[in-house]
Amino acid sequence: MEINAVFEGGGVKGVALAGAVEASEQAGVTFNRVAGTSSGSIIASFLAAGYDGEAMSRVIQQTSFTSFLKRGGLYRTALVGPALRVLIKKGLYSGEALENWVRCILRQKGIVTFGDLPKGKLSIIASDITNGRIVVLPNDLEDYGIAPGSFEVARAVRMSCSIPFFFDPVMLRLSGPAAAGRSFTEQFVYLVDGGMLSNFPLWLFDEKEHGFPNPAHRTPTVGYQLIGKIDPEPHRITGPISMLQAMVGTMLSAHDERYIETEKFVRTVKIPTLGISTTQFHLSADKSDELYAAGFEAGAEFFRTWRPPNTSSVK
Repeated sequence: MEINAVFEGGGVKGVALAGAVEASEQAGVTFNRVAGTSSGSIIASFLAAGYDGEAMSRVIQQTSFTSFLKRGGLYRTALVGPALRVLIKKGLYSGEALENWVRCILRQKGIVTFGDLPKGKLSIIASDITNGRIVVLPNDLEDYGIAPGSFEVARAVRMSCSIPFFFDPVMLRLSGPAAAGRSFTEQFVYLVDGGMLSNFPLWLFDEKEHGFPNPAHRTPTVGYQLIGKIDPEPHRITGPISMLQAMVGTMLSAHDERYIETEKFVRTVKIPTLGISTTQFHLSADKSDELYAAGFEAGAEFFRTWRPPNTSSVK
């Protein structure tokens, strides 16, 4: 059974998505086109590169998420360092360690740029906060004067995972006609976590302009969604940095709950997240295993009963 797959973002909870992928493959599922936001973009990019669920799960579970939280030099100074870094760099952490990790894993499969993948195989969601728009990578790069095929996949994943104020935003410089008539400063745009605007882009493969000769020939799309409300914890506000962290944490939690309440799709694998928050980077091995098991069980249960709809009725 071939499907297109869309993976929701969820920070460290992405290990549960890997478990669901492995269960899907054991149920006979193969993945055609894939898309994701934030941690979902990591899963989608690994799938597009040729990793199966088992290999992907092994790579993710062997990785310490705290290794992505690095600050250098003066920025390591208690109290002053974080505030100074946010002021200058616009984030508590750079995001470079995450990008390098993704880059190394993709290169093991010979994947560097989107041009190394079949056209349309991978789509990654980011948020352009300069212009206030959703960006679907790589196709929307043309709007910035950048050739989609030449853009590095790991860079796109970093954009999609750049939680505001937690990781640095990623800058793009306009090129060619897109930069014409703009001042030097106006040629730069900032991109951050795709979850700000579309954390679960299940709509992505439903649009009609994707070259299908006939609606009946469409591959069904299945969404992989992380569900489970988190008991709210009080935030201790002691200054501007803790206030920013509280604001972002609240935004992400509220965003997730909205999707839990409104997305009732029968084509969605609903994966419990066991009360773990998006930015809980100091995740124990036991909790990581529990998340993976929750994803595997959810995927197995979904494909025990789900069958593709009658695609001839798709409009």
